[in-house]
Parts: sequence; C-alpha cells; structure tokens
Amino acid sequence: MIDGALAASLLALGAATGFAAGLLGIGGGMLLVPFLTLLFTARGFPPEHIVHMAIATSLATILFTSLSSVRAHHRRGAVLWPVVRLFAPGILLGSLVGARVAGWLPTFWLALGFAVFVAFSATQMLLDRKPAPHRELPRRWGMFGAGLGIGVLSSFVGAGGGFISVPFMVWCNVRIHNAVATSAALGFPIAAAGTIGYVWAGLRESGLPAGSLGFVYLPALAAVVAASVLTAPLGARVAHASDVRRLKRVFAILLYLLAAYMLYKAAQAY
Repeated sequence: MIDGALAASLLALGAATGFAAGLLGIGGGMLLVPFLTLLFTARGFPPEHIVHMAIATSLATILFTSLSSVRAHHRRGAVLWPVVRLFAPGILLGSLVGARVAGWLPTFWLALGFAVFVAFSATQMLLDRKPAPHRELPRRWGMFGAGLGIGVLSSFVGAGGGFISVPFMVWCNVRIHNAVATSAALGFPIAAAGTIGYVWAGLRESGLPAGSLGFVYLPALAAVVAASVLTAPLGARVAHASDVRRLKRVFAILLYLLAAYMLYKAAQAY
C-alpha cells in the first residue's frame, strides 16, 4: 500500500504524463522516469534497483496510456496503420532484447543513457529542422531496422519511443499530427515487450519492495494509470486543435531539467 501523499503525487504525475502522451505522442516515459526515480528515492527503495524500477514501471503505464491516446487519434483518422505494421516487428524484438540487457546494466549506465537521450530529444524539439522535400519513409527492411533501434532505446529509457519515432517520421516528411498519432500507436508494442523483459529480469532480484512484479512497482502503476488514461485524450484533442511548436519549446526546457537530474543520479551511482 502507498500513503496519501505518495498517491496524490503519483496521480498528478499520471495526469501530466497522460496529457503529454496525447499531445506529443511521447508515451510519457521521459517525464515519468525522473519523477518516479525521485519518488522511489524518497521512499527509501534499494538504490541499486531504483532506476530499473522507474523505467519498468514507466513502460508498464504506457500499455494503458497508449491505448487511451491512440483511440482519440484514431477517431480523427490520424494514425497511419500501414506504417505501424511496418515498424511493429522490429519494435517488438528491439524492446524485448533492450529490456533484458538493461536489467543487467548498473544504475550508472542506465541513468546516464537516459539523460543523454532525453537531452538529445529536447534538442531535436528546439531545432525543429525542416526535412528535404524528397525524403520519405524507408521500405520494409529499412522500417524493420528503424523499429529495432527505436525498440532497444525505448526499453533502455522507459519511454514509448515517440522521442525517436516522431522526429524520424517528421524527418521523412510525415505530417507532425500523423507522426504524433502513429507514435502513440507504436507505444503499445514497445511497452508490452519492454514490460515483459523487465518483469523477467527482476523476478530473481532480491530486496525489491512489497508490491513489485519483477522491476514493475504495481502500486505506482495503478495510481499513474488511473489519471493518465483520463488526460491522454485531452492531450490528443489539444494536439489536433493547435500549433504545438511553442509547447514543444516549453517541453524541451523541462526535458533538459529532467536530463540534468538523471545525470545527478548517474553521478551518485558512479
């Protein structure tokens, strides 16, 4: 069981990440992992397991957030399902393998890797580069390779893959609203395979707190999901009704702050 203060913090965090998932197609993991790391640290969880648990729990929440978000985007006809089908095989394999490898890595490397990729994603949002007009998505095996990379990196950092897949699709001249919607659909296979991998990797670990299933902390999962599934459709509506460039800039600044915190956690674990 969790106390009232922790439950309130997790509900607020779930509401924010659900909105971000619907708005930007990022799955919410880049917000969840640093804040879950902070909350788990305050609760006195074993330091060697905190980042693994934050990443695993984040991935598990995306199972629910992505469904809520993609339903809202699908109603507007924005999800490119043929693109989802091309990405999915590589994403499933990459997410499962990435989660297994991440379960063996020390906290230092996980926290450092998370910080680097979040900072990279924030920079991509700020630059807002325009792609060459002739560029398009690759064919079948190219999409498999891209999905493999997205799956591995996503399971390493506990995100739904939007921090890579959205910039990649926009770079290939997919409209931003379609890229966000399609990324939301990709979040489910990433989260499913990654969660299985982290549960499997954590089953034999000792010292995990009560309420854990492998590295997934079930009380936090329940609280975050309860709020995020309500706010993800709201984020999707805002995404389709507005120019999200200004919001992306604000979000990028927040991501830099979160990356700095995860660098601090990496330094502590070094």
